[in-house]
Amino acid sequence: MSADRLSSVSKEVKPESVSLYPLGTAAAPEQELLCIFGTGDFGRSLGQRLLHSGYRVVYGSRRPHSCGPLPQGAQAMSHEAAAQLASLVFLCIHREHYDFLETLTPQLQGKVLVDVSNNPKKNLYPEANAECLQRLIPGAHVVKAFNTLSAWALQNGPSDANRQVYLCGNGAEAKQAVAEVATKLGFAALDKGSLSAAKELEDFPLQLFPEWRMPLYVAVGLTALIFVYVVIRDVVYAFVEQGKDNSFRIMVSLANKVFPIVSLIMLSLCYLPGVIAGFIQLYRGTKYRRFPDWLDRWMLCRKQLGLIALGFAFLHMVYTLIIPIRYYVRFRLSANTISQIRENRTSVFDTTTAWRTDSYYSIGILGFSLFLLLGITSLPSVSNALSWREFSFIQSKLGYLTVFFCTLHTYLYGWSGFLRPYKWYMPPAYMLSLVLPSVLIVLKLLLLLPCVDRSLTRIRQGWERTDMQDGSEKPLLT
Repeated sequence: MSADRLSSVSKEVKPESVSLYPLGTAAAPEQELLCIFGTGDFGRSLGQRLLHSGYRVVYGSRRPHSCGPLPQGAQAMSHEAAAQLASLVFLCIHREHYDFLETLTPQLQGKVLVDVSNNPKKNLYPEANAECLQRLIPGAHVVKAFNTLSAWALQNGPSDANRQVYLCGNGAEAKQAVAEVATKLGFAALDKGSLSAAKELEDFPLQLFPEWRMPLYVAVGLTALIFVYVVIRDVVYAFVEQGKDNSFRIMVSLANKVFPIVSLIMLSLCYLPGVIAGFIQLYRGTKYRRFPDWLDRWMLCRKQLGLIALGFAFLHMVYTLIIPIRYYVRFRLSANTISQIRENRTSVFDTTTAWRTDSYYSIGILGFSLFLLLGITSLPSVSNALSWREFSFIQSKLGYLTVFFCTLHTYLYGWSGFLRPYKWYMPPAYMLSLVLPSVLIVLKLLLLLPCVDRSLTRIRQGWERTDMQDGSEKPLLT
């Protein structure tokens, strides 16, 4: 190739090579400026998160020169000056301090005001804070958002438990602007509608374990009933009939009877609604009809029932481990040993008892291990890493296997105790815990019968039983 040719090629390429040269800071797009009213914990955490996400932040404060430490890169000025610089303002202040905002009506006219406030208790005011703010500054676009997050969540970034940002407002463009900010911060924005939903959003952080109430009520009720039952049978009976004071057994021995009983019953309650739902679908011949409300609520709290059952199982495991170091056990062992020495006799090794105890402990360990696996996979961070088939296999198939092992563990514990005479016609407490899981296992085995399982699988895949008499019901899927 000639020199003239190279020269012409270089001239043709030169303009393109100039455009690919690294851009300077002057060519970079200017970062959007956001304003925050309030320099408390939430305001500082929000500002720090905004700065890390590429925004510029200015704080509005009554005392700009003495408002405390601010995130590096942010500046503080008066409310008037800060409101004029930004088109979106976060109000990180309490409702009782809203009065000064009326004086800023000209500066806040047409601005998007994000209300993040909450109240200390429900129904403290007749209207929501965001609605009050909209009434004070009618020319602004008020959006309720970020009030369900904590300062800790903003500092450490979103996690599976607090990834959503709920927002509501009357202006679609204003909500879209706030949603874009939330998305850039790493959260998922969820529109709850108009500003009339602000009352619901403000009450949301005040709820105390709303999804755990029924499982906790069940756990407390079962614990109280079983505890009273074992106290009457093991303490009151011994005192009345034999004159013995066994009240010391309440702290460990009776507690270690109550915990596994409640755990097994609640584990059965976790899987029983699924079996009931299967029989309802078989009876109806379709899956396109809603379950009864009580069954819907029951199925929605299965996770909480299972986790509480796991907690009681863990307590049972810990209490079992401390049995050898109890004073009562060590005293009985030493007294029995001394008695054998004095009588010059030894106990004969019982192979049957050895088999029973080893099987009892082994099955219990396997059941508790599977129980732990169910609890671990119910965590959002773990379940998100599993496919639906994997999650269903662990929570369903291994879940019923857990029920079977825990039930078998209880049967081995009872062994021949089912045939012993009852105290005051009261059977041992562990026998009461076997009723529900035994019924659950029998019902599940009925659903696993080939003819029944085939019909239930077809129904859950969309098949419907057609009424051959009047033809009123037609299959939705063909």
